[in-house]
Amino acid sequence: MKLFVYYIAYPILWLISKLPFPVFYFVSDCFFVLLYYIVRYRRKTVKENIQLSLPHLSNEEVSQIEIKFYRHLCDLFLEMIKTITISEKDLKERYQFTNLETVLEIDQQGKSIMLFCSHYANWEWMIILDKFVDFQGYAVYKKLNNPYFDDLFKRIRSRFNTKLVEMRETIRVIRKNEMDKNHGIYAFISDQSPMISDANYWQNFMGIEVPVFTGGEALCKKFGMTPMYLKVEYVKRGFYQATFVPLLEEKENVKEIPNYELTNRFLKQVEKQLHEAPEYYFWTHKRWKHRGKKPSNLKKIN
Repeated sequence: MKLFVYYIAYPILWLISKLPFPVFYFVSDCFFVLLYYIVRYRRKTVKENIQLSLPHLSNEEVSQIEIKFYRHLCDLFLEMIKTITISEKDLKERYQFTNLETVLEIDQQGKSIMLFCSHYANWEWMIILDKFVDFQGYAVYKKLNNPYFDDLFKRIRSRFNTKLVEMRETIRVIRKNEMDKNHGIYAFISDQSPMISDANYWQNFMGIEVPVFTGGEALCKKFGMTPMYLKVEYVKRGFYQATFVPLLEEKENVKEIPNYELTNRFLKQVEKQLHEAPEYYFWTHKRWKHRGKKPSNLKKIN
């Protein structure tokens, strides 16, 4: 059945990815009408998330953010599909890095980078980074249940030389690379909501105490990497810019930073973007579902 679904879906996805950009975004507009007004996909979740994290907004302001978000969401999903066939030239024009020299300097120092990322704007197209740097980029991901679509997404995300690493394989891959002096950039989407049983740290995110992932921080400190936040900003429809934001002060040693401090700094960067332009955050994700459920005993960071 999974193979049948894949055989039906893939030709449609491929055809959509080949559409010229003006037609492509017209299709996105049609999807928006379907998703927002007819299917009403997760509208209750989106409204609750916005009201929880931005309680100062009026109902009218919340509704305006909702509509802008769903328009962007449809663009984002289709841009993920566009990655199947988009050219290197087009992607370089549409996804630009503002301060690549920061990363190149770290590469010359022979250090690896832990890149903390969030579900903001377009995080999928950062795979073009490997066309700008000499050392290898790795994206940590969670395996899909359908093996055929899992293979498809691995092929898509690897088109521009990024290597995908499944979560459970991350530490093994990093350890081997560091032993072999193969430095790289490891991209972690770090603003998800972990299972309560796996959480070792809770922190206020947009004023609400929730469990947060600390795996990126733990690996960063363990292997002495340089921590950075990838700040992705929406420029105009189909165009984004990304800036590497250091999470360490100039003379700080990553191994001497108190536990969870890097995670806190990352969360503050995400919060800043949410306050500036909330419509580009991934509001359908149930980020605050564990609020009020903090256990009394927590595991410590390794």
